[in-house]
Amino acid sequence: MIKTITDLDLHNKRVLVRVDFNVPLDDNRTITDDTRIVESLPTIKKIIADGGIPILMSHLGRPKGERKEKYSLAPVAAHLQTLLGITVHFATDCIGEPATTTVAAAKPGEVVLLENLRFYAEEEKNDAGFAEQLSHLGDVYINDAFGTAHRAHASTEGVAKFFVGNRASGYLIAKELEYIGGALQNPQRPFTAILGGSKVSDKIEVISNLLSIADAILIGGGMANTFAKAMGYEMGDSLVETDKVDLAKELITKSENKLIFPVDAVIADAFDANANTQIVDMNKVPTGWRVLDIGPKSVALFAQQIANSKTVVWNGPMGVFEMDAFNKGTFAVAQALANATTTGTITIIGGGDSAAAIAQAGLKDQVSHVSTGGGASLEYLEGKQLPGIVVLDEQ
Repeated sequence: MIKTITDLDLHNKRVLVRVDFNVPLDDNRTITDDTRIVESLPTIKKIIADGGIPILMSHLGRPKGERKEKYSLAPVAAHLQTLLGITVHFATDCIGEPATTTVAAAKPGEVVLLENLRFYAEEEKNDAGFAEQLSHLGDVYINDAFGTAHRAHASTEGVAKFFVGNRASGYLIAKELEYIGGALQNPQRPFTAILGGSKVSDKIEVISNLLSIADAILIGGGMANTFAKAMGYEMGDSLVETDKVDLAKELITKSENKLIFPVDAVIADAFDANANTQIVDMNKVPTGWRVLDIGPKSVALFAQQIANSKTVVWNGPMGVFEMDAFNKGTFAVAQALANATTTGTITIIGGGDSAAAIAQAGLKDQVSHVSTGGGASLEYLEGKQLPGIVVLDEQ
């Protein structure tokens, strides 16, 4: 059984918390999107309210085991202090004397943020010695970093082993397990999955896993081109994984008509925001043109399926949504999900590009749940065990 933060006694405890503060910063080291920080606040505030001291640890970027100032978490500490309105002590290292001294100086009602874990190669190697050094900084351990839960790192998997009986998930991971886990294990039906993105190869395991769970799977994005090719359509200059066409045929055969494909597309004569465009049926893509978005008939087809569902999980855009000329399909699916939410459908956005797309559409607050972990949510949908979650299980 996985405990949650509400199951632990936090009073007068140093609470070591793995958070995901891997946020984007501009050239001036200013945070441009603090969503991940904001999502961690309920767990941090709970610890403070219970009389504990949150000792926060995170990575930022990919410093590859070296100390690099541009990857320092110092700007995050300052921003967190502004958000909380209380003292946030910043430790200039995540282990050793700087960490132990800073933790020792913190009082109840204050927070400690440790320097970037990935300044040490031992973090990603899940080095036991490094994990043990981290463990000395806390009395109990909370993992609230769903975005790294699919990685067996020292701060997500290794350190938890030093806290048997005193480890749990934070509110954010508990919410991820409730929504995504609920959809996979006991969904309200009909259950529809929407899968997009550029490559079938990135979603093979997701499709295979969901075929036995979902009632319908909507396929969009570049990966739909490979399926179209498998159905015998000529796809012009569209992105097609020719080495996956036979696999696409197999998936279609064993899908028992669960797979629903675009029937029309927005095509362009170049991969360019200012290219010439037209709308054609999916089986009529001319030579020299490429599919860059689903078309209006596909939007209507997908929206109808979404409206008739009780649970919907979305992972992957319907087209090249980064370009205005090709974002209509993706944004229309986002709107259909928002509409369905108002009528009681559970709508779950699987992180990564899908989370970026629904935020860009201005609808992230109008769906049931937006996952904070792209890679983690994808592996979860594939049916894989997430090391950072499994290690919390006390059974």
